[in-house]
Amino acid sequence: MKNLFESTGTANSSPGTSSSSISPNFKRIASNSSDHKSSLLPSTSASSLLSGIVVSAFSIFEPCVEEGLDTGSNSRETKGVGNKTKISNCCSSNGWAAAVKRVMASGSMRRIKEHMFGFTKSSAVTSTSDIWLLGVCYKLDDAIGGDPVSSSGFAAFVEDFSSRILMTYRKGFDAIGDSKYTSDVNWGCMLRSSQMLAAQVLIVHRFGRSWRKSVNKQIDQGYLEILHEFGDSEELAFSIHKLLEAGKGYGLAAGSWIGPYATCRAWETLARAGKSLPMAVYIVSGDEDGERGGAPVVCIEDVTACCREHSGGADWTAILLLVPLVLGLDKLNPRYVPLLGATFQFPQSLGILGGKPGVSTYIVGVQDENAFYLDPHEVQPVNVANITKDDIEADTSSFHSNVVRHIPLESIDPSLAIGFYCRDRDDFDDFCSRASKLADESNGAPLFTVTHSRNAIKEASQCSMSGGGVGEIREDDSYDILHSNNDGGLQEDDWQLL
Repeated sequence: MKNLFESTGTANSSPGTSSSSISPNFKRIASNSSDHKSSLLPSTSASSLLSGIVVSAFSIFEPCVEEGLDTGSNSRETKGVGNKTKISNCCSSNGWAAAVKRVMASGSMRRIKEHMFGFTKSSAVTSTSDIWLLGVCYKLDDAIGGDPVSSSGFAAFVEDFSSRILMTYRKGFDAIGDSKYTSDVNWGCMLRSSQMLAAQVLIVHRFGRSWRKSVNKQIDQGYLEILHEFGDSEELAFSIHKLLEAGKGYGLAAGSWIGPYATCRAWETLARAGKSLPMAVYIVSGDEDGERGGAPVVCIEDVTACCREHSGGADWTAILLLVPLVLGLDKLNPRYVPLLGATFQFPQSLGILGGKPGVSTYIVGVQDENAFYLDPHEVQPVNVANITKDDIEADTSSFHSNVVRHIPLESIDPSLAIGFYCRDRDDFDDFCSRASKLADESNGAPLFTVTHSRNAIKEASQCSMSGGGVGEIREDDSYDILHSNNDGGLQEDDWQLL
């Protein structure tokens, strides 16, 4: 039986024309979603299979932190909150029993199944609805007998998905700063997710959105140069070491809880300090740079200034827009599900940093109510992950995955960050047009808005402080600034930027 993810006759995908209008498919919020299932689909040799099983199974023992309680992404990022890692007592008399129970219940067992069996065709894609992957639409309407896997669009989708860059946990690198951490297992998933988004923007910036990984031909030198910079070393531009150093002012530290807001600020600091990114970085925030809450607003005046600063005086340069948001209290407010889904229709889309509470992933696509993502929760030795930029024979397979995982969009953590990339001024103007249209269709609760000047933001803030908008903004800079109406429910604009 042919492996599900072997593409035969794969058509080259091309971005279709899209609109920021909310698709009717996104207006449905399913109450149930099928989980991953297994099927006997042989795809690996016995030796690689055994190796994969051993690595997946035993990675949970170092250290013994329960999966799902990952400290790499916290859904409540507040000042004064220390580490909250839940450590299992693996050395106690009940250690082995707890470890076995954890294996059976955790994602490690799921990954063993994936190594051995792959997926059934119904595990991730069960509908013939359009799939949107980072601004590209894949149509499955030519499916035979209603089977989405039989469509040419599905084959093109898998080729695109498996070409996105995967970053995972690593172990065995040089200690981070003054700490003793030589691995980011169980705390670095938000950083790894952000590295995936950064790798995507670098790929698009250098090669365009239509780039696909090389198959049966010489590896592109520029591709190797990008992967090289994400190695785990203090000398490399986008390493976990550099990110933590850049984010010190926002509370980033090895082994600690790391949320999307601080992570976005770390990338901004990297872009401003060392000019290591070939583009400007702009954090979409509100009044007073978002430090006291406020509406998330793309201020065209500020974006222009950001581009001018990065380029050394030129009117415009390529720019990465990062939008850290909190869209609910304990769970994502359902009103934002269609809006989040619609952002993947933007040609400028870079996806979402988010996942289940406490477990960060890189969400790259949507179909109906489901989101497709790349998962950093796999442990790799640093010598496998570190790539030499001039080694054209390098094995880069660990940087890609054709395992299409999915999660109901409504179940993701309300603390997340959205990314967009604008190559030039025309691209940015198109983005603003789509964002404004999406805000108009949001029924009074947009993800973010667009304005021309900072004065407009201040006027809107003053209106909010006098009784409209988000209400009284608290001085304690706390994480969730939501306000109830007289009925005990949330107001129309109950989103809040961290």
